[in-house]
Formats: sequence, structure tokens, C-alpha cells
Amino acid sequence: MTRANLVYFENFTNPVAERMLGGAEHIALQRLRFADDRAALDAAIAAAHGYHALPRVEIVEPWFCDAALLKRAPALLAACSTGAGFDVIDVEACTEAGVIVCHQSGTNKEAVAEHALGMMLALTKKFAQADKALRRGAAPDRFALTGRDIRGKTLGIVGIGEIGTRLAELCNGLFGMTVLACDPYLTAEQVAARGARKVALEELLERSDFVSVHTPRNAETMNMFGAAQFARMKPTAWFIQTARGGIHDEAALADALAAGRIAGAGLDVFLKEPPPADHPLLAFENVIVSPHNAGITEEALHDMAAGAAEQWIAIFRGQVPPRLVNPEAWPRYAARFREAFGFAPNEFPQ
Repeated sequence: MTRANLVYFENFTNPVAERMLGGAEHIALQRLRFADDRAALDAAIAAAHGYHALPRVEIVEPWFCDAALLKRAPALLAACSTGAGFDVIDVEACTEAGVIVCHQSGTNKEAVAEHALGMMLALTKKFAQADKALRRGAAPDRFALTGRDIRGKTLGIVGIGEIGTRLAELCNGLFGMTVLACDPYLTAEQVAARGARKVALEELLERSDFVSVHTPRNAETMNMFGAAQFARMKPTAWFIQTARGGIHDEAALADALAAGRIAGAGLDVFLKEPPPADHPLLAFENVIVSPHNAGITEEALHDMAAGAAEQWIAIFRGQVPPRLVNPEAWPRYAARFREAFGFAPNEFPQ
């Protein structure tokens, strides 16, 4: 039996992946390092049947899974991302090449949902301002730090997938919030089953006390939030972004904050990460930021690694993997898989 060559750079998010994949007899696992000899890296990529891609913050050129890499990887059958996001993989180019793409959506949903909720609480309770006031040494004016409760407020979730659904559950159960959701790929009934009421984006922006973004970054969502969208929000509303940089226009957000058109923002993501120290959004006291670590908890790192390993084991056993991004690639992928390993993968369920 031909073993499948699976390559990855540096490390998985947790050693559990190496243990699980190392015990899979049908997989030859190869760790690559960015500092390795380029010729050796190119040879490994050329022979790879699977490529596990690092997130955008850690990956470096020329190892994004784009059209250029696909040309250097003629044997490649599958590419998987480390987390829920898969913007380091060119899905269209992969589909054209007969390469399936998978991600790890749901494996870090608890971490990201809790982080978004934490930002909501930190902003409304003015934790950052209170902390800084005390550290300056002077007795702060407690009433200048008056916060707001979130119980009974309205949360608008843009993209109610795994993370958005968990956030809805937390906010419904803990705080009795009204939860609205905008998601063009789900019916009103499906959104209701996830704990929210389906509305158009315009209505969500106008009614919500918190707008929390949980969409992938792609051509459809790039700059989805600009001046027009921030202008529709309540002046007392907060913008929470734990998805991907580029989904909101950073200059437009800074303008909205400077003009007092919204109450503040919680940002885990930036277009350029990490953002420069003089980034305009870092100058606002009503903005809290984190370095794209919403999904990085001990539990999430373990679950992302274990989920990825289970996915790779399933792929090279010929099974339809969970969290498949481009099912339209399956017919061509199946033919290439059979040519590589001598047996056909399972038929894709209709």
C-alpha cells in the first residue's frame, strides 16, 4: 500500500496531532522548517499528497497554498488549515487543480465565543480605562467610569456558524439577550435553531447594541464593514471583531470612533498583524485589542490539533472528511486519489 505523504511546517498547535498521525500506518508524516534548505523543502512539497498550512500570522512566503505552490506540488491532493479560517489557501486554485480544502471550524468555537463575550464585558464595564486610571496613581473618579449592563441588550451576529451559534447560546442563557443574526446561507428556521432571529444586515446594524463578526474572509466579506455600515449602528453600540482582518475597513472604523458614531470596539484581528504601534485604532481608550489570540487557549489548541489529525486520517483512508470547503472539487480529486493510491475514495454524498 502506498503511504500518503503529509507535510507541515514547524509544529501543529498541540503535540497530540503528531502522536495521532505518527501512529497512522497509512501516513508518512514529515515536519518541515522554514530555515531548512530550499531545495529540500521544494522536494518535500513536490512529493506531498497533503499539506497542513499554518495560520496567516505564522506562515511565510512562499508557502501559502496558492496557485504558485500548487504548480510546485503536482502530487498534492488535499490542503487543510490550522483553524477555522482558511484564507491562507487559495480555494479556487485548489478546486481547479482537483485538490480538496478543509478547515477546523468548530474546534476552537468555545475559545473564540468566550473571547468575544469577554470583549463585550470589558468594553461595557470599562475594565481597560479603570485599570489604567488606578495604575496612574491618582484616585480615579468612579462615576466617570460608569459602565453598562449587557443583560437584556440586543446582540447582532454576522455569520452564525459554529462560533456565532455558541456566542448566541452564551448570551441567550447568561444574559437574556435578544439575538439577531445575518447569514445569507441559512434559512430563518436554521437561524432560529441556532438561537437567533434572521434579519438583513441593515436591520441588524440599526437594532443591535453589540455587532459581533464571525464570517470567513473572502471576496464576499472583504471590507464588508465600512463607513456606511458604521453609520447605521447606534451611537451606543459596540463593534466586536474576532474573525479576520480586512472584513472591516480600519480607517472607516477609526473615523466612526473619532466622530462618536459608535461607542467603541473590541478587535482581535487587523489587516496587518501585528498592527504597528502607531496604528490609529490603538489610540482610542474605548477600543480594546488582542493579538489574534481569541482562538488560542490550551483546550482549543488541543482540539484543533486533534481535529486536524482525525481529518487527515479520514482523508487518506478515502473517507469524505469533515469540514470540507470545496465539495465541487470531489470528482476530479477522486480520480487523482485513485491514481495515487490504487483505490477510489468514498463517493461524495448527494
